[in-house]
Parts: sequence; structure tokens; C-alpha cells
Amino acid sequence: MTTSSIRTAHWPVESTPRSRSRVGTIALWIVQIATAAMFLFTGSLKLAGAPMMVGLFDVIGIGQWFRYLTGGIEVVSALLLLVPSLAFFGALLSVPTMVGAVLTHVVIVGGSPAPAMVLLVAASTIAWMRRSGR
Repeated sequence: MTTSSIRTAHWPVESTPRSRSRVGTIALWIVQIATAAMFLFTGSLKLAGAPMMVGLFDVIGIGQWFRYLTGGIEVVSALLLLVPSLAFFGALLSVPTMVGAVLTHVVIVGGSPAPAMVLLVAASTIAWMRRSGR
């Protein structure tokens, strides 16, 4: 036996990254679709000028342009989450948006930051799982 055959016989070298199990892939897609649906819903409310959203952004005090910006980011993130090759970027785009939402609820607006925290965790998980094209 040669040295290389002994080496590979005892220490197999994995040339491709380990793929996710079928159950893991399905679970990730469920999280992505649910997260995309929430971003699409809330982003659409912001862009449509729902009175609740207009009032919320009045309390924030930056201006209604910020509502349009945030709504646009959420809608674009939602669409990117539904495209496998772009899901990482959609999740990555939404993470700072949700950090801002959590901080805004805690510091300025009041109320529960729980929905924004759930979306932050979901987006962070998607970004982690979809890194490097996985």
C-alpha cells in the first residue's frame, strides 16, 4: 500500500461540504417562506400608508420617507428570501432593519419588541444557514 491509500483509508477527505438533510432543508424553507410572508405583509402596509404605520412613523419622528424606505427594504427582502440563490442577501438585508425595529420599540415607541425580535432571529438563522450558497 502507498502512503496516500493508507491516509485515505483511515482519514477520509471530504471534498464537498456536507449537505443539509431533507428535513433540515424543508424546515429552512418553511422558515424562509414564513419570514418572507411577514416582511411582505408589514412592508406592504408601510408602503400602502396604513394609518397604523403612518402613526407609528409619526411617533418615531424621522419623517414618512423613513416609512417608505423601511417598507421598501422589507418588500425587497421578502422577495429575495424566496429565491434560493438570493435568500442569503435577503436575510442579510433584513437583519439591520430588524435590529433597528427592536431598538425603536425599546427606546422610542414602546410596546413589545417581540415580533421584531422573532423576525430578527429568523433572518439571522436564514443568513447563517444560507451562507456560502448552502
